[in-house]
Amino acid sequence: MSLADRLSDDLKQAMRERDKTRLSVLRMVKSAVKYREIEVLHPLSDDEVIAVFRKEVKQRQDALDSVQGMDRADFTAALQAELSVLYAYLPASLSEAEIRAVVSGVVAEVGASSRADMGRVMPVVMKRVGARAEGKTVNRIVQEILSGL
Repeated sequence: MSLADRLSDDLKQAMRERDKTRLSVLRMVKSAVKYREIEVLHPLSDDEVIAVFRKEVKQRQDALDSVQGMDRADFTAALQAELSVLYAYLPASLSEAEIRAVVSGVVAEVGASSRADMGRVMPVVMKRVGARAEGKTVNRIVQEILSGL
């Protein structure tokens, strides 16, 4: 079953259970998936659907960061509930040690010797880790490893 099909099935289940939070989050994601399909003119693969989920997670994390320190416990709780629904659809993330191992292997494979080789290393690493790691984290680790050479 594809992730898009699972999303549709879970949306129907949330309707039956009258789970308002889950229902609203899944509707927003399904809408975002549909808009993305219209942009790219083809049905999305599972990796592309995961990218939509990651974008939704990022939006909510940014909103959560912006209300930190304010007295908005209700809004914070709602955002955290939405994030918990979204995280259920994302694959298990790689640990930093696992990402470092992949980066080290790619650096050796590509023959990178300085930060100037970042353009050759990043695409290969991102292809290998796929949706299991955020690009920002991978970028930071690649920079650290290439700076140490």
